[in-house]
Amino acid sequence: MKKTLIDNAWIVSPGYEEKCGAVLICGGRIESVIRNGEPRPSADEVKDAAGSLVVPGFIDIHTHGAMGEEVTGDNPSAVEIVAGAKLSEGCTLFAPTTLTLPEDILKRTAERVASYASSAKYANVIGLHLEGPYINPECLGAQNPDFVRPPDINEVKRISEVVRVTEVSFAVEKDPDSEFTRMCLEAGIVPSCGHSKAHYSDFSRAYHTGLRHLTHFCNQMTPLHHRDIGLVGAGLLHDDVVLELICDRVHLCDDMIRLVFARHPLSKICVITDSMMASHLPDGPSSLGGLDVIVKDGQARLTSNGALAGSVLRMNKALKNIRDVTGLPLQDIVRTTSLNQAVELGLDGELGRVAPGFDADLAMLDPESFDVLGVFVKGEDRSDRLM
Repeated sequence: MKKTLIDNAWIVSPGYEEKCGAVLICGGRIESVIRNGEPRPSADEVKDAAGSLVVPGFIDIHTHGAMGEEVTGDNPSAVEIVAGAKLSEGCTLFAPTTLTLPEDILKRTAERVASYASSAKYANVIGLHLEGPYINPECLGAQNPDFVRPPDINEVKRISEVVRVTEVSFAVEKDPDSEFTRMCLEAGIVPSCGHSKAHYSDFSRAYHTGLRHLTHFCNQMTPLHHRDIGLVGAGLLHDDVVLELICDRVHLCDDMIRLVFARHPLSKICVITDSMMASHLPDGPSSLGGLDVIVKDGQARLTSNGALAGSVLRMNKALKNIRDVTGLPLQDIVRTTSLNQAVELGLDGELGRVAPGFDADLAMLDPESFDVLGVFVKGEDRSDRLM
């Protein structure tokens, strides 16, 4: 089998950092990681990283679109176009994320995701994240109120017959007996609370059933209050709950990012983009789920009421933002863009580390700007496909 050596690399992996190191790839996996000063093994191809960062390929578990396309939109090529944009952010894996829409559109989206997954040439897909339609109409954000409905596990299963559903974001107060939560867990689907006005007591009921995930933490959920700590308080109180964070410095202010990274275990933070179709495009008019959006100064907002409508964040810039805001070492925070997501998806031991035996899903970044210079997906150099 062909062997590829990435040399002169600044390797950063959870709990590990090595400047002027090298990574040997064989058969789609990492065969060895070579320290500075150690002899380099022979290889069929040598790629000079020239001092760039080599990190685990990013995994975005919450993204709606990019490059003018929405994964739930009408264009049959939308998933592939979004996958190309994700690759250009350093993502090697992503979960196309839906909106609050009718079942026929959700199933059509699932079919297109399955079709792309069968011959992916950009970032790979892990499955489908259903955000909605089982949300609280008082916490719509940029979701369409016309299609909000009660939790329906049979609908989820019908969609999952087309392509794997990895996560369902829903309002736990709409699942008063936690039956929907329980059945998601039994089906191997991550139940996540979002777009919710839940009291802490509502969360606690779902928590005791097994819910351990909060969608875009702090956004469209009950805030911390001294008489009812709500969902924000729940996330800060329970160290075993996974928090999705949109670290664009818009959805969360710098102080909130610092607070979460100081208070919550790093192993339970999943950085997401929640990107919409205007991501990778200049500011201007756009849309989300058929709702009019204006993007200005890097912020996407509904024209009707100014509510945030997803983001234009890219995963590589999210990592830089976290580094700049928190000052934490890269080898600590890099797990929040890859390893933690892999664990959530049941892929721990396969993805999320630059280490022997792991899949060779790698992103090469400029150490100053964090611009993406190259991407390997299961050992295949896809750098020539970057947009």
